Amino acid sequence: MRDLRVAVVGAGPAGIYAADILTKEHDGAHVDLIERLPAPFGLVRYGVAPDHPRIKEIIKALHRVVGRDRIRFLGNVEFGVDLKLEDLRRHYDAVIFATGAITDRELAVPGVDLPGSHGAADFVSWYAGHPDVPREWPLEARHVAVIGAGNVALDVARMLAKPADEQLTTEIADNVYQGLKANQATDVHVFARRGPAQIKFTPMELRELSHSPSVDVIVHPEGFEIDEASQQAINSSKGTRLMVDTLLKYLEAEPTGAAHRIHIHLCHAPVEILGTDRVEALRTERTELQGDGTVKGTGEYVDTPVQAVYRAVGYLSSHLPGLPFDHQAGVMTNDRGRVLDMDDVPLTGTYVTGWIKRGPIGLIGHTKSDAAETIACLLEDLDGLPRPEVSDPDAILRHLADRGATVVDAEGWTRLDAHEIALGQDQGRERVKVVPRDDMIRAAVQADLT
Repeated sequence: MRDLRVAVVGAGPAGIYAADILTKEHDGAHVDLIERLPAPFGLVRYGVAPDHPRIKEIIKALHRVVGRDRIRFLGNVEFGVDLKLEDLRRHYDAVIFATGAITDRELAVPGVDLPGSHGAADFVSWYAGHPDVPREWPLEARHVAVIGAGNVALDVARMLAKPADEQLTTEIADNVYQGLKANQATDVHVFARRGPAQIKFTPMELRELSHSPSVDVIVHPEGFEIDEASQQAINSSKGTRLMVDTLLKYLEAEPTGAAHRIHIHLCHAPVEILGTDRVEALRTERTELQGDGTVKGTGEYVDTPVQAVYRAVGYLSSHLPGLPFDHQAGVMTNDRGRVLDMDDVPLTGTYVTGWIKRGPIGLIGHTKSDAAETIACLLEDLDGLPRPEVSDPDAILRHLADRGATVVDAEGWTRLDAHEIALGQDQGRERVKVVPRDDMIRAAVQADLT
């Protein structure tokens, strides 16, 4: 097979797995991982709660791929600003977009724009040290509502309920620790629209809620319904059975009197966020199961006094300039990873993988198989791909320099990585995550980071 130069836009798990698979499947393939942020690893670094230690092992595996021959990391480079689609086509045989999903899906209820109503994605970015969000977060509310029935909702609830000092064994950034130290929340209410067998928590995430001795988990009996369809789901899925068993244990357990509580409310659909000048309560409608996994409203409404609401109803991908996008589904229009134009014709040498390909669903294992499908399509198309106009692999670096971009390469990222480890050692911790500023990025690039 001919030599192949590919740009992968996005250095999260989806992009890194695509680079890994391509360089293993094609001995002549060279990949540039082009990342908007100065650090790789995407949502594994910037979208996961700091008290998930197993994520470290995933990062170690991704780190080994990024450091491999024939894979080059180009961080702090933004598609649409530093590089356009025509630039990539001039320098590469093919382009794979793996930009993921980092914004909140909308929740269309009255009061959603009140002060104190937050998108969960923004809060997750804050506590994960993402450089796009402010360094401070308002945490004055004593009673908080979290809307959602997935793992992000559980992460948000746990981070709000768990004392900050328990996070000092993690890589939490100093500004996040100080923010959580001032957190006033005592009661966090999680609202799920459906019943115990339909929610999307994973058993491990659900069990983690009770790992803090400072937190009681309280499952409210109203809405804890198991109909015939629910029982079939429990019988046919080990994960569903474990999840329902864990909920039952919480339901039957006596509260210990801990200072913080996470309340789980099932069969409650949000209908309005109440308040005049800011959030004062969340109004939900009780729902009932319909025998097929769906629910309908009962017409009975409940107002829960809260001072903040976090909306964890799903992530949404962003439209990339110059490329087709299905705004309703929140994905780039594609067929098995081949990007399609408005007439459903594949765009030559243009591919997609990860959440921007299939939506924000599935675990990291799904991302790997998803990348394999995209790479298989690319290799099928290889003979028909035109050669790039520019053959020199370093020409893209000169182009970026001319655009004024400060590119963080693998060496620059290694310096940032070592800086975080050194900060951790100074505090008796494994690592302290930093939020890179422009001056820190320049220092990393110039080998002057102290």
